[in-house]
Amino acid sequence: MLIVMMTLFAIVVVGYAAGRLGYMGGTFDKRLSKLVIDITCPALILSSAMQGELPNREFILPLLAVSTLTYILLAAVAWRLPRLLTRRRADEGVVAFALTFGNVGFMGYPVVASIFGHQAVFYAAVLNVVNTFAVFTIGTMMVTGGQGATREKFSRKVLYGTPMLAAYAAMLIVAFGIDHIPGWVSQPLTMLGNITVPAALLIIGSSMSQLPLRALLGTPTAYAAALLRLAFLPLGVHYLLLLVGFDPYVVSINTVVIAMPVATYGTILCLKYGRDTTLMAQMTFITTLLSMLTIPLLVTFFLK
Repeated sequence: MLIVMMTLFAIVVVGYAAGRLGYMGGTFDKRLSKLVIDITCPALILSSAMQGELPNREFILPLLAVSTLTYILLAAVAWRLPRLLTRRRADEGVVAFALTFGNVGFMGYPVVASIFGHQAVFYAAVLNVVNTFAVFTIGTMMVTGGQGATREKFSRKVLYGTPMLAAYAAMLIVAFGIDHIPGWVSQPLTMLGNITVPAALLIIGSSMSQLPLRALLGTPTAYAAALLRLAFLPLGVHYLLLLVGFDPYVVSINTVVIAMPVATYGTILCLKYGRDTTLMAQMTFITTLLSMLTIPLLVTFFLK
């Protein structure tokens, strides 16, 4: 597991170097991000339901239930904790977002695939359905202080985005047991999907290279939020879900998903709604860096 995370981190470092040297950054990163989100990530999700034995369709409803309960719990905790972490009232919503939402799309899928195998990307995609809904409703309200989460924006951005459509299609493939996908369909999707992991990690590294040194160093608030996001909250949710009686395999995948660094959507929403991005950028960078250590520890000592 440590070798896997070191490999992923090495690609992030390459992305950082590429950004500093001018090979990446700016318009290139934006276009590559759009390619990953709209094309290669959906291909990865679809191909996870087309290789070898189909994922277990009996996990679909438990995964949706686990994810729904998870974000209810995280949002409830995030409603109170930011008041203890920052004295600036304007930062409370930003901290709440960071505590609630992890980087599932860019880091969650690669890490889940590395730990549980390619097929588990399907399960992560099911979990991400609820996550995506929550980001553009609860998450938007956190960042904006209750403004901007209109129904129109929610439906247009979430319901019909290509990653969501891919997740719906993959669930249908598994639910109906469609296991004879022709090679001329599955193989190109698999090859496209394989681009997602290195491309996403390169983008993360490049985005870090654009941050000023002060943002990289962080603040006590950023480090406290990082500790909660990467360790205490995932473990708390993990043991609570096991206590409720959910399947340990489902709970373990969910735990890895919510133990991801702060979601990159946080910075995007801050930019969109005119919020200061400094604290969000700090928490995103620090959690991404520390996750290279915390995720292997989490998997080694707590997920069986």
